[in-house]
Amino acid sequence: MTTTSTGFPAAARSTAVAARATDLTKVYGSGETQVVALDGVSIDFRQAEFTAIMGPSGSGKSTLMHCVAGLDSISSGSARIGDTELTSLKDKQLTQLRRDKIGFIFQAFNLLPTLNALENITLPMDIAGRKPDKPWLDRVVETVGLADRLKHRPTELSGGQQQRVAVARALAGRPEIIFGDEPTGNLDSRSGSEILGFLRNSVHGLGQTIVMVTHDPVAASYSDRVVFLADGRIVDELSRPTADAVLDRMRNLPGAA
Repeated sequence: MTTTSTGFPAAARSTAVAARATDLTKVYGSGETQVVALDGVSIDFRQAEFTAIMGPSGSGKSTLMHCVAGLDSISSGSARIGDTELTSLKDKQLTQLRRDKIGFIFQAFNLLPTLNALENITLPMDIAGRKPDKPWLDRVVETVGLADRLKHRPTELSGGQQQRVAVARALAGRPEIIFGDEPTGNLDSRSGSEILGFLRNSVHGLGQTIVMVTHDPVAASYSDRVVFLADGRIVDELSRPTADAVLDRMRNLPGAA
């Protein structure tokens, strides 16, 4: 069997599933105020693949990510992380699953100002009482280019460097999947490109799985595939995207401005 440089089986990169939604529906409110945010969505997020989720405002892209990541409840259908069905978990079990198997990167960096970069990176593992895998941690730090900034506190780092810390924190625990919600939204174009490059390297160099919600065609072009939502449904998909191709698809989506 062919393997990648990390020893990850190449065949598994396109077939093994890190997360799955099946007939997933999310409804807010009731009666006249009812809003169907997701309408029977089914999708697989494959291991060692970078997927971008796009769509017009109100299309359900963030809701889909939040439901599959266990951050929001599901009205009907199914969501799984690996072999674990989220709807079967109690709150404490769901919290543990998010802590142990999922990484998150948000638009806000969410770093603790009293901790240095390394302490912020290892914080989730410290809270869980787990020791970092030193060789893996060193590799993650090298991948995101933070080796000479580990003793710096957030106030001593640029916005791009702070988001690198957030990326490293998401990667450090070797989660089964990482979800990013507009992770470069607060960054200038240069810093954003660096972060997207690090995310891409973590997929193709470290075998990580990433699902990213974005409104930016350039950001989406760093992914392996783009999934397009409109009116709570998946309406299109694009493999090996370019920014121009993504923009063309977005212009033709229902509800696009």
